[in-house]
Amino acid sequence: MALALILVPRPSLSLHPSQGVSLGDSVTLRCHLPLPAARVCVYQHKYLRFLKNMHKEEDTAEFSLVEVRQEDAMKYQCQYQGLAPPGTSEKSDPVELVVTDSSYSPPGISLSPEEHVEMGTNVTIQCWNLGLHGTIFLHKDGHSAPIQHQDHSAGSTATFTLFRVTPANSGTYSCSYRPGGSYFLSSPLGDNVRLEVTNATTPPGAERMSHGNLVVAVVRGCAAALVFGLGLHFILDARSFWIRRDESPGGKGT
Repeated sequence: MALALILVPRPSLSLHPSQGVSLGDSVTLRCHLPLPAARVCVYQHKYLRFLKNMHKEEDTAEFSLVEVRQEDAMKYQCQYQGLAPPGTSEKSDPVELVVTDSSYSPPGISLSPEEHVEMGTNVTIQCWNLGLHGTIFLHKDGHSAPIQHQDHSAGSTATFTLFRVTPANSGTYSCSYRPGGSYFLSSPLGDNVRLEVTNATTPPGAERMSHGNLVVAVVRGCAAALVFGLGLHFILDARSFWIRRDESPGGKGT
């Protein structure tokens, strides 16, 4: 068996959708097979949840969770029995099915300093839930997973610090929490706050001001060139007139 585990590579498991799943939604689990398999098993925590016999040409096994319930919120892994070479694979890396329960009130959030901060500033984001103890998660738009989390007791506040922020920290932040004892059940996301990080030497609107100054400078330069060109034209025209006058008969006085 030890030799078989070495010869048969591990599968991988994915959830679709992978996030934003609420109670009553449907979820598909896909076990991706590196080799032809005779059968595939899916485990919920340590217990067998699904078993499927496979055709040789199939490289993915799909399993459906219809109308997700609280007890479906759990870690899942898959495993297969190979055909060639024969043997049983190790279990895949676990994936977490986190389910949103709208009966939990979303947490509050605050940002300090507010909104516009200079690069290099330390920014504090606080999230709170006054009802339950558990874990509070900090989310940023564009990230599939929470970026930070903290355990907290009932009525306490979780404080997240972004040290020496850069423009990469700009974005929209929100919080959720998972009650103690129900780690894979989550509250909805709460209200969001917007953070904008600016260069210390470039205050907000400076780029627009610089663009305006450039336009003014170009216009002034064009005007100066036009005046210079007209002046030069009149000088050359006058010089040409005096030369023709001097060269004409009787042009010079005696």
